[in-house]
Amino acid sequence: MTPIKVSIVEDNHDIRGGLKMIINSSHELLCEQVYSNAEDALKDLIVNECDVVLMDIDLPGMNGIEAIKKLKQSCPQTQFMMLTVYEDDEMIFKSLQAGAIGYLLKKSSATQIVQAVMDLHQGGSPMSPGIARKVLNAFTSQAPKQEPNYQDLSEREKEIVNGLALGYRYKEIADNLNISPETVRTHIRNIYQKLHVQSRTDALNKIFR
Repeated sequence: MTPIKVSIVEDNHDIRGGLKMIINSSHELLCEQVYSNAEDALKDLIVNECDVVLMDIDLPGMNGIEAIKKLKQSCPQTQFMMLTVYEDDEMIFKSLQAGAIGYLLKKSSATQIVQAVMDLHQGGSPMSPGIARKVLNAFTSQAPKQEPNYQDLSEREKEIVNGLALGYRYKEIADNLNISPETVRTHIRNIYQKLHVQSRTDALNKIFR
C-alpha cells in the first residue's frame, strides 16, 4: 500500500519536528517535506506535490491562509488541513474559504492528528469538535429556520449527517450507531455522491441551509 504523502508547514522547530515524528509513526503516512514558512512551501510543493498539507496559520511572511489560496491553484490534487491554535470564527471561515478541507487544533492528540489526515485523504472533512459546532452554528444562524433538507438520504445516512453536524469523529459516530468506522466512511462517500459535494462543510451547508 502506497503511504499518504504528508507535508508540514510550521514555523516552530519543535512542533514541526514533533508533527513529522507523529506522521511517520503511522505505516499509512509518510512525511519527508517540512517547511518553516509559506514561501519555501510554495516553491517546492509545485514540483514535489503531496497528498495532504498540514498548514499553520500564523507564519512569518505570508500566512497559512494566503498560502493555501496560492497552492490550490498550482497543486489542485493536494488537500489542505489547518493545524492551528486559532479557534475564532474569522480564522475558521477564512481558512475554509481559502480551500482548507479540515481544521484541527494543535492541542489534538497524536492519534487524532493521524486519524484526521487519513480521514481527509479518504474524502472526509475532519474538524475538531468545537470547530465543527461553530461551522454548523454559523450555517443555521445565517439562514431562516427551517427543517433540514435531507433530500433522498436513507435513515442511516441522516443519523450519520447529524453526527457530523455535532462534530463527532468517525469512530464516535460508529460507536454511537454500533457499526464500524469503515461502514461510516462508506456511508459518507455515498452521502457526498448523493448531495454532489466533496466535503463535510459542503454537505452540512446543503442540508442545513
